[in-house]
Amino acid sequence: MKVVLLKDIPGIGKSGEFKEVKDGYARNYLIPRGLAKPATEGEVKRIQNEKNLKVHKEDLTRKKSEEMLKILQRQIHKVHVKVGGGGKLFGALTSVNLAEVLSRETNLEIDKKWIHLEKPLKEVGLYDIQMHLPGGVKGVIKLEVVGEEKG
Repeated sequence: MKVVLLKDIPGIGKSGEFKEVKDGYARNYLIPRGLAKPATEGEVKRIQNEKNLKVHKEDLTRKKSEEMLKILQRQIHKVHVKVGGGGKLFGALTSVNLAEVLSRETNLEIDKKWIHLEKPLKEVGLYDIQMHLPGGVKGVIKLEVVGEEKG
């Protein structure tokens, strides 16, 4: 019997896949437990439409992220911070601070999870910041930390 899996089943397949299984296994185990449905013509079309919609949404997300990355890469972003002697910052710049600054500067909604810092920035200087945007889009933006002497 041909069934469409509703949940991942080890040794058989993943959710949304069509599988050929023994009639008894489908009728007595998979279907009663809500793990599968018979692969009727309507069910096949519904699953195919869901897959097409998912692919379309992922494509839109990726395109939007690529556009956002292009906008972010157009310039060197400057962050003004208070510094003490030797160019050391009072505190540190984290991905949360950078997300706020980039959002304000570009009028885009930047999530702190998209910014990957190995460690918080504690000195003035020019930095390459790794960005991991939704849809698998990755890139590097330039950030300059500019110090303002505390006075």
